[in-house]
Amino acid sequence: MSTSPSRRIALLFGASVALLAGCGSSSDSGSGGSASAAPAASSKVAVVASTNVYGDIVSRIGGDKVSVTSVISDPDQDPHSYEASPQNQLALSKAKVVVENGGGYDDFVDRMLKSGGNSSAEVINAVKVSGKTAPKGGELNEHVWYDFPTVARIADRISAALGKADPANAALYTRNAGAFKAQLAPLEAKEAQIKKEHAGEGIAITEPVPLYMTAASGLVDRTPAAFSEAVEEGTDVSPKVLQEALALFSGKKVKALVYNEQTSGPQTEKSEQAAKAAGIPVVPVTETLPSGKDYLGWMTSNVDALANALAK
Repeated sequence: MSTSPSRRIALLFGASVALLAGCGSSSDSGSGGSASAAPAASSKVAVVASTNVYGDIVSRIGGDKVSVTSVISDPDQDPHSYEASPQNQLALSKAKVVVENGGGYDDFVDRMLKSGGNSSAEVINAVKVSGKTAPKGGELNEHVWYDFPTVARIADRISAALGKADPANAALYTRNAGAFKAQLAPLEAKEAQIKKEHAGEGIAITEPVPLYMTAASGLVDRTPAAFSEAVEEGTDVSPKVLQEALALFSGKKVKALVYNEQTSGPQTEKSEQAAKAAGIPVVPVTETLPSGKDYLGWMTSNVDALANALAK
């Protein structure tokens, strides 16, 4: 989300730095989740990812040769209210490779790196890898993990970074990245099929989280910009803008509502209720991996849900 500094992920540096003084002899601990693990023996490459989305991708490429800590891994955690722990700071201080989203989404990673004094880690910034920039007069949509060509490039960067840190297994990382990228191809094919069948059809969103996926599927976001921007910034939506947004459903101007269920509030709940009342399908999406899902399974579910909603 292209959030303002007041809405971005929070970090309590004072508490973290103070507590770190007593953490030097303790064992490392990750934050849980399918892609999280405690940094283990030195024979494994220590990697820290800002979210379990990137943590899972690293795990697919690195296998049992890497130890991955995903800072945000709770599917019920709103990334915008996250407070990093001393354990996260400690893991970052020991990491050989760090994968962050960038684009203002997870600035806490850079702050923790500076605070922990780790200048040797190779940092992969997904937004920089993507090459995406803000449109003229608009804001950058930093949710690049919903853009499959970008994810393929990130996989290559992860493979190269792991190979640099662990040259003996570089060929393995390259093979694993190739296998992972091959599994992205069916997702792009599904998007192409949606585009073939529904190009130009309108959708509504609550926030820009899924827009790379919906745009690749040929769909047009008809949500008033002021609505999604206000929701994203955590500010109130004006009555006029709210009515414009709700009219999309009562007027049957959109085929689906793609709803970020990780950051709901009164305005988004009204949108969801209006869509359901009008018989318009609601497609829930999230920013982090749902429990029990890996990246590929999660994105397959998202694309399938979108296709099914549009077919109704």
